[in-house]
Amino acid sequence: MAVIIKYIVERKGVEKMTFTSKKEADAYDKMLDSADQLAEFLSESSVTLDDQQLEELGLYLASNKDIVQGLFKGNDFAELKEQATDQSE
Repeated sequence: MAVIIKYIVERKGVEKMTFTSKKEADAYDKMLDSADQLAEFLSESSVTLDDQQLEELGLYLASNKDIVQGLFKGNDFAELKEQATDQSE
């Protein structure tokens, strides 16, 4: 019998993802924290979105933070997207 350590990321009582590495679990948890903060920020805007849309948009922005940060620095989207694709391979 093998012993397997699993790290479970949970939000509001719901299991979101399971990892075998604490580092990966912490990174995912941090990304979810950022998504929550972004959704709260977006809810204060004049854009009308329901809670589900705010959550999805916050999660999308947080999961693509490197591209978003690059865009704020004035970098080209196509180049940023290509770099992100190269890093994920």
